Amino acid sequence: MRNEKVMTIEVLNTAGQKTGRTVELPEEIFGTEPNDHVIYLAVKQYLAAQRQGTSKVKTRAEVQGASRKLHKQKGTGGSRKGNIRNPLYRGGGTIFGPKPTTHDQKLNRKVKDLAKIAALSYKAKESAIVVVEDLKFDAPKTKAFAGVMQGLGVADKKTLFVYPELDTNFYLSLRNIPNAAAIELADINTYDIVNADVMVLTESAAKIFTEEGTEA
Repeated sequence: MRNEKVMTIEVLNTAGQKTGRTVELPEEIFGTEPNDHVIYLAVKQYLAAQRQGTSKVKTRAEVQGASRKLHKQKGTGGSRKGNIRNPLYRGGGTIFGPKPTTHDQKLNRKVKDLAKIAALSYKAKESAIVVVEDLKFDAPKTKAFAGVMQGLGVADKKTLFVYPELDTNFYLSLRNIPNAAAIELADINTYDIVNADVMVLTESAAKIFTEEGTEA
């Protein structure tokens, strides 16, 4: 049985004109009441995962230098000294320095999915979702892609293009456009949605959302 709660969006061509076709996006994905906290958690996890965590310094056990004691413990009139790798000496080891670590944060799948739905609902509420007919390029054409953005009225906005499956020419055509980004539907995440001013779905990608919102 098909879920009757849907939102209808016009499909535009590359010139920004109506094609006469529409797609129905399920309200259970695009029409929920957004949950700000789960969006915060998902964005926080995404940004944490981008950190390399590879900072590293050498301790006194790892730096080069002889291990012999510099002079005897008593009778010199000077302070007690160990070997040349002492952290107090130039070239010695570092005390309490950074070590390689992971900044990954655990987030349950249900929470991540809820965050994506909340982010998509925000875009729908802001009328920041555009559906365009499928874009096909025989070769990478940045100028042609810039013309598409101009026609859709998103040339001056940070735009996220969502396409159904890997298309090398599609990706290469927008790679050098500063305010444009592309992502496969399967890889879409909360951060990319929130970070964009406008989300442009290709017609095929939008229909996949419709199929996911269909209940047997």
